[in-house]
Amino acid sequence: MVGPRLFDEIGNKLSELVANSPAKDLERNVKAVLSSGFNKLDLVTTEDFEIQRDLLLRTREKLEALEQRVAGLEAELAKLRSAGADGLEVD
Repeated sequence: MVGPRLFDEIGNKLSELVANSPAKDLERNVKAVLSSGFNKLDLVTTEDFEIQRDLLLRTREKLEALEQRVAGLEAELAKLRSAGADGLEVD
């Protein structure tokens, strides 16, 4: 009967063969080429993208609030100017 030690030896030999095989070299080369290609694309992480998206959303909300405020101030100014044209003095 074959003992467990023989299976361990066979497993170790197979692992060595796979580690030293051309397939392993090919895998390393493909990973290196892909990694180099991704670095050239100047990609960002999902976390960085989400941070920028949230920042843009808050900025857009502030811009909309400021636009409403400016529109309100312009309307007040127009009222004051029209009241000044009716004989009232406006500074």
